[in-house]
Amino acid sequence: MEQNQYIKQFPDLMKGKKILYVHGFASSGQSGTITRIREVFPQAKVIAPDLPIDPEEAVTLLRNLCAAEQPDLIIGTSMGGMYAEMLHGYHRILVNPALQMGDTMKEHGMIGAQTFSSRREDGIQEFIVTKALVKKYKDITDRCFGNLSSEEKQHVWGLFGDADTTVNTYDLFRQHYPRAIRFHGEHRMNDHSFMHSIVPVIRWIDDRQQGRERPIIYISISTLIDQWQKPQSSSQKTIRTLLENYNLFFVAPAPTDVDYYAQTNNWLYEHINVPAYGHTIFTNHKTLLYGDYLIDDEDVQGMATLIRYGTDTFKTWEHILDYFSRLGGQ
Repeated sequence: MEQNQYIKQFPDLMKGKKILYVHGFASSGQSGTITRIREVFPQAKVIAPDLPIDPEEAVTLLRNLCAAEQPDLIIGTSMGGMYAEMLHGYHRILVNPALQMGDTMKEHGMIGAQTFSSRREDGIQEFIVTKALVKKYKDITDRCFGNLSSEEKQHVWGLFGDADTTVNTYDLFRQHYPRAIRFHGEHRMNDHSFMHSIVPVIRWIDDRQQGRERPIIYISISTLIDQWQKPQSSSQKTIRTLLENYNLFFVAPAPTDVDYYAQTNNWLYEHINVPAYGHTIFTNHKTLLYGDYLIDDEDVQGMATLIRYGTDTFKTWEHILDYFSRLGGQ
């Protein structure tokens, strides 16, 4: 995982909890992704085993590890997402999961000598992929999506990079699980995609586990869009900061036609992305919104405290950010 300016620590998120990370093909439990998870969640215990190459052995190891450790969250990337899908009974995030691993190995010419991309504890650096091994992977992925209860389906989130050219199982995942989200990113996560796409989902899961209810801020999308249909200055920065302490919802007028609905969703997907998933409200009655704050450019007298965007007090998003920073999450 590339390092850049996006990284920030969240000591209170997943505090005292266990995160099991399941790595991808030809990787290990010492990859840069593990370093990043430990850095971002310093109060969590992060477990990251080196997986055996044989898929049956890998599944056995993971199931035994889950039974012993009882992780609060499992994060699996690529091949690790395929394994994580099978670990029922736990909250899981599958990132670009290779849910048809055998086919993926054939399509990308993985047969033959391979080198691990990160150091392994056993010191092994190379391994051989045979047709027989590919067959084993194909056989084990046939077990995905088995015996899914309604409750189990609510435990799993699938995140799919919209620039992933290695694996594309979004439609397959959606056939079995309701929470499928596209994020801006490639197959391999970088710091930007991790912080702005994965961390918000981890926050939602941690809040659910803790029974935590954050103050609610409704944001009218008219306050976010400038005259060129681009994000207002500092609006994205403000949203990322507010997410740390508040539950955000994005509000738009009830659509009068399909085109308006699609345009609004497309704008939110492009510029807000994962934080808008399941947090978009279409209504012509903003006065009925029940929450703590409403950021709007109209004089809405409703049940939430109005933050009137464009006034002298809240002329810019920087002013709004400063206001909420002084509130300290209240």
